Amino acid sequence: MPLELDRYDQAIVKLIQADATLSTAVIAERVNLSQSPCWRRINRLEQSGLIKARVALLDRDALGLDVVVFATVNLTSTGRQNLIAFEREISGHEEIVECYTMAGIWDYMLKIVTRDIRHYEHFMRNTLAASPLVRELHSHMAVTEIKNVTALPLGDHLASHQ
Repeated sequence: MPLELDRYDQAIVKLIQADATLSTAVIAERVNLSQSPCWRRINRLEQSGLIKARVALLDRDALGLDVVVFATVNLTSTGRQNLIAFEREISGHEEIVECYTMAGIWDYMLKIVTRDIRHYEHFMRNTLAASPLVRELHSHMAVTEIKNVTALPLGDHLASHQ
């Protein structure tokens, strides 16, 4: 069941999504609360797991990580043991930054980030395609990034829970 958020909680999480480095004092001032109640609210949101982590977002281009690939994968068998084994296998590869199970014709979709196409090819050939668990693998190269945000769409979701 989703956590109930009042207007103060909503304002707090929107601010934290935009800039996790804001101090409690700054957040309290912006949401019109005193510092102690604001800190308690933030602490409750963290303890509940709604705020999972506060991280720094790195600039992929500045790091020379120029290639983004969405790879669709079908396994040789979709039995429980194969699913667990594949998920365990891919979790150890930092190039795979996201992984989803899929409804439809693909078992998984992976988002893979590498420094160049040669690194992706090496990773794909020697890691993904080399796995005895993988029956079929298709690479979909991203050309231009149009939108990439980390903030969740809180406005529409929260409006329906009031």
